[in-house]
Amino acid sequence: MNFKAVLLAGVASIAMPLSAYAADLTLRFGHVGNPGSLFEASVNAFAECANGKLGDRAEVQTFGSSQLGNDRELLQKLKLGQVDFSLPSSVMSSVAPEFGVFEMPYIVQDRDHMRRIQAELGDTFQEAALGEGYRIIGYFENGFRHITNNVRPVNVPEDLKGIKLRTPNGEWRVKMFQLYGANPSPMSFSEVFTALQTNVIDGQENPYAQIASAKFQEVQKYLSITGHVYTPGYILVSENNWQKLPEDVRADLEACGSETQDFVYEHAAKLEKDLLQVIIDAGVEVNEADNEAFVAASGPIYEEFSTAVEGGAELIEQIQSLRSGS
Repeated sequence: MNFKAVLLAGVASIAMPLSAYAADLTLRFGHVGNPGSLFEASVNAFAECANGKLGDRAEVQTFGSSQLGNDRELLQKLKLGQVDFSLPSSVMSSVAPEFGVFEMPYIVQDRDHMRRIQAELGDTFQEAALGEGYRIIGYFENGFRHITNNVRPVNVPEDLKGIKLRTPNGEWRVKMFQLYGANPSPMSFSEVFTALQTNVIDGQENPYAQIASAKFQEVQKYLSITGHVYTPGYILVSENNWQKLPEDVRADLEACGSETQDFVYEHAAKLEKDLLQVIIDAGVEVNEADNEAFVAASGPIYEEFSTAVEGGAELIEQIQSLRSGS
């Protein structure tokens, strides 16, 4: 073998392990959504987009149903590098105070309003996430939330008095339902069905997609359509681990975070219609709540957020100024 052949053989021997390593780069996306949930469909759409772009450079693998942990555990695992992506929603208000603005009742009007918020205030929320060691690479959604329970239909806030209601982890949701007279109890999503079934709690509040996919309609008597909070979902990564990824991989992943948002919003709107019918067909009694009564009762929590969170009043004002008709 001549020198040139030896040199080429040596280069090939070095290149092959590098190629094999790149092909073996797996990125784990953990989330709490059950089969049939909006979270599952959203994460799967993101993974399909990403894997189509990444080719043999990397692969996004998805793990739903809290397989890799609940929301709080996934936040910690991001930092430890045990998970590469998660899809937190309400829990982000416990990561940085700015995210608590999305816990304010009825502050988000509709998905077009949310798009304007993202466009105008995205940097604010990105800076808040980066300050805690995370990065947002896309906005999905959890959706508009409604109340189910086994005690009584909820038409006005006073109807919540004494109801033991599960909430996500986040101080503002707890404060909101305390204000309305309920007895809120933060609990991991994966524990809610059993808690409802065994009467540890009376009810919970979630979008239809989470209610139906978790089969809460099997253990709840009443659904009250309140739409009291719209919760975004954030494609979240650890900033430290994110910066270790190749630049081209990061670019493709960020592109998919943006490109799959339209699918998520369209799918969410469809699920709102389809899954409400699933809940009705299960025999759950459904009523339209008096939203004006809830809005009227919500003033104190807006005031508390405005004074407790630095820049809170300005953030509320900015979001409200982006409503259609403002």
